[in-house]
Amino acid sequence: MRSDILKKGIETLPHRALLMSAGLDKKDLVLGKPFIGVANSFTDMIPGHIHLNELTREVKRGIRDAGGVPFEWGVPGVCDGIAMFVEMRLSLPSREHIAENIEIMTLSHSLDGWVGVTNCDKITPGMLMAAGRLNLPSILLTGGPMKANVVEGKKCHPIQGYGLVGQVKGGAMKAEKAEEMLSSMCCGPGSCVGLFTANTMAVVTETLGMSLERCATTLAIDPLKKKQAYESGKRVVELVKENITPRHIMTAEAFKNAIRVDMAMGGSTNTALHIPAVAREMDIDIEVDLFDEISRDTPNLCSIIPSGPYEMADIDEAGGVPAVLNRLKDMIEDSLTVTGTSLRKIAEEGQVLDDTVIRPLHNPYHTQGGIAVLRGNIAASAVIKQTALEKEMLVFSGPAKVFFEEKDLLAAIEAKKIVDGDIVVLPFQGPAGGPGMPEMLTPTDAIKGAGLTGVALLTDGRFSGATSGPCIGHIEMEAYNGGVIGAIRDGDIIEIDIPERRLNVRLDDSEIRGRLRDVTPPDRKLTPFLKHYRERFSKTNCYGK
Repeated sequence: MRSDILKKGIETLPHRALLMSAGLDKKDLVLGKPFIGVANSFTDMIPGHIHLNELTREVKRGIRDAGGVPFEWGVPGVCDGIAMFVEMRLSLPSREHIAENIEIMTLSHSLDGWVGVTNCDKITPGMLMAAGRLNLPSILLTGGPMKANVVEGKKCHPIQGYGLVGQVKGGAMKAEKAEEMLSSMCCGPGSCVGLFTANTMAVVTETLGMSLERCATTLAIDPLKKKQAYESGKRVVELVKENITPRHIMTAEAFKNAIRVDMAMGGSTNTALHIPAVAREMDIDIEVDLFDEISRDTPNLCSIIPSGPYEMADIDEAGGVPAVLNRLKDMIEDSLTVTGTSLRKIAEEGQVLDDTVIRPLHNPYHTQGGIAVLRGNIAASAVIKQTALEKEMLVFSGPAKVFFEEKDLLAAIEAKKIVDGDIVVLPFQGPAGGPGMPEMLTPTDAIKGAGLTGVALLTDGRFSGATSGPCIGHIEMEAYNGGVIGAIRDGDIIEIDIPERRLNVRLDDSEIRGRLRDVTPPDRKLTPFLKHYRERFSKTNCYGK
């Protein structure tokens, strides 16, 4: 074991003195007794994380009962919902920071394995990246979704507030009325109720085999979550003893399974950023084309907020991820999970308890999966959540209205300068241009909330998992790196064809080349961290290639 170097030999006598000064007993320094890290992303600022200290205590109890020695430290977490429109540029860069945090702590202290206690947005993919990078026995415990409030028969939750902003900006609601609805949107502990980025990544984690069965959908307030925490602590000690590492689990087949389940459930487009980043840490190359390929032959079986009426609690009651796997069992490739059970066996044994919430293959909500990848003279690739579209928006064209700041777009909506038929373009929002590739739920929900059902939005930035409608993001190359989206001007006609996977601006090549010579990126105020991030992506695409 890696930690044995600290437990014997005169050279590590001072090391043992330091560990015992921190509270260890001599009996903890027995050879072969594994040192297990617990990366706890508790914070009292994020509802998805306010209960993680309770879960971490159970993880540590499980580690001790299995014969290990737990060591806990803190991992930072950004709530995208709170950062949105305020300072969103640091959220995606925090993913790499979290992976580095875990690398620093595990290697510096000779740990034998670790558990990641996580839940929201970039924390989970950052921990998965660390698992692949370090290849030490590890498990992730995702903290579980929140339960929506039901008021007058309607599900209420924090993210619907973004739509209320749009209604106020569009003149459809008074600000005072929106403020009156605030208390009904407060739901308590857990990641936001729908299949937004946090819950999508929890589903991906479970499907990859890196968390226990049912972990992704078990509610934060469900007593079963503490049992999952305890069992995760016990199991990681067994993984150390069995020398089962993430590279045994997160194989190429496992990533394909994760993408397939994501497509079937209709998850966040952010998986097109996170899954390739996690795979890259495993030396596995996942291209965005794979999402489109799998999506084309995977029916969409779930209709979850924001694309439909159901919340994650409904998915859990219908059988959770194992039930979805059961629907897809003939498409699932064999891969190992941290439990020691193969994913194919979990799929065989999964039970669907509600055919409406998780539909059968012969009666899907959509014949194709959640994500489509578009190409054309605007983009070498771009991503859209096609299951969140109305049929009339599948093929669409209209004049561009270009904005470089979210606040300017919101002002235009308020002044009624955006009308149905327009295509809003937000360039210079990518990893280098933002920098940090900020998420944009505020403008997308503002457009929807203003009643503008016939407006599309294009950006080289990214969208929240809560986004629905004709919103096309991840456009490559991004404007800052010379992408054509930076050359689009007000009035240019843009053509979108989702079934044919096309995205074009009605300009000839010579006109585009001439405009690109005159493009000047907008001036952005940068922190040192953001400046470093811009430098990293100034010569690559949003996938780091």
